[in-house]
Amino acid sequence: MTRRLAEVAKRVGVSEATVSRVLNGRPGVSDATRQAVLTALDVLGYERPTQLRGVRARLVGLVLPELQNPIFPALAEVAGGALVQLGFTPVLCTRTAGGLTEAEYVTMLLDQQVSGVIFCGGLSADEYGTLLQRGVPVVLLNAAVDSAAIQAARQRDRPAASEGRAGVRTTAYAARPAGRDALRPQERGAAIGFPQVSTDDVAAVQQAYAHLSSLGHTRIGLMVGPADHTPSRRKAAAFTALAHRSAGSPATHPIGHALFSFEGGQAVATELLATGITALICGSDVLALGAIRAARRQGLTVPADLSVVGYDDSAFMNYTDPPLTTLRQPIEAMSRAAVTLLANQINGTNPTPKELLHEPELVVRHSTAPHHPTALSASPGLRAVRAD
Repeated sequence: MTRRLAEVAKRVGVSEATVSRVLNGRPGVSDATRQAVLTALDVLGYERPTQLRGVRARLVGLVLPELQNPIFPALAEVAGGALVQLGFTPVLCTRTAGGLTEAEYVTMLLDQQVSGVIFCGGLSADEYGTLLQRGVPVVLLNAAVDSAAIQAARQRDRPAASEGRAGVRTTAYAARPAGRDALRPQERGAAIGFPQVSTDDVAAVQQAYAHLSSLGHTRIGLMVGPADHTPSRRKAAAFTALAHRSAGSPATHPIGHALFSFEGGQAVATELLATGITALICGSDVLALGAIRAARRQGLTVPADLSVVGYDDSAFMNYTDPPLTTLRQPIEAMSRAAVTLLANQINGTNPTPKELLHEPELVVRHSTAPHHPTALSASPGLRAVRAD
């Protein structure tokens, strides 16, 4: 009993005496604290006292695309803790090979009549439309909805007479103007319908690019996730605009799209290295580690021959060889902001569906260094990777 009191008290951030008052049904405890204690009991796997078993905990879905990337467990840990503090029970839903898809998780959560959902992965058109129709409170945490999903969902909900009038407009990144707002097309949060909390992808690329340029690099590449991944498209758009300003070309500023995995990063980085780049900005720390492996497989040294910048500042990135220069996402602030937005919706306060952009922080370690001309950068006839 004492151990249970201590664990629940630590989880909620209250005294053991407060937990005891809740479990024994005594007065002197606020409704919010009482609910938080009961939720903590559920999360920790303890049975509620008999007289309290009829009080159902409020459920909130936490939908993650994977757990391989350390950034997603970090987001879930902070968001889950913040939900418990507010009296909610987080339900972790993770897509795995052979398991449920994100769409199936959405259906399951709706069947369980969840109070709300926090998505840490992108939504398809069907998922977006279903949630919009059901009126479920939703917050997107680093999980932008692509413009095609928005258009498809709206098209589906229009009367038959109006269907087919509007198409999905596609815009080549290279054709966009260089202004900051031009890099945020249909994907801006106000056009989506759900509040969003995101890291500023444009600012991230600008910081990394400025850092590498200050070190003398002029042949800089970008490696991001799949082409249909909205944050990756945003990074690619910002990178292309910066390349245009510096009079760069696809040959000197190539862009590669990879699966978000170590192997995916290694494969695409191998192609990008063939273009003669001396620096590479990566869309995740995992991709960056794959790029370092690719460089070493070709007999190159990081950072002497290739400077590499990651993204996320995942756990242990300061212990890699070399310690990774990366862009740190403000996980704590972002996760708590997402929980606050969701709680406001659940409590009847519907926020304006805008995107809250959080500034990343460039953490300079030892995977970047001043550029010194080498045989690699001077070699003619190197194969180019198309810049989107």
